[in-house]
Amino acid sequence: MAEERRPTEEELREALDRVAVSDILLNALSATASLGFRRVSQEARDLAQARMAIEALRALEPVLRESGVDEAVVRDLEQARANLQLAYAKAVEEEKSGETEPAGA
Repeated sequence: MAEERRPTEEELREALDRVAVSDILLNALSATASLGFRRVSQEARDLAQARMAIEALRALEPVLRESGVDEAVVRDLEQARANLQLAYAKAVEEEKSGETEPAGA
């Protein structure tokens, strides 16, 4: 089998030059939202982590908007954050009242 060629340092630099910070932020925030939703689930509940996800989304939304990221994309992230906040509030109430549903219910 032929050996795979590793990229040169110059090729790596060129690849980095093509990546926008906004693209990295969007990917990171998408993953953050997904993890936040996982952390409000009963199976993997960690409300401190969910709260951190909410705050990260809230903090970076204006940065994305001011940087010229497509408004529809920013609105989608805002909607994800709003939904995560609602799920977080529900999870907090469940924790306070001791209400938990069996996993898979």
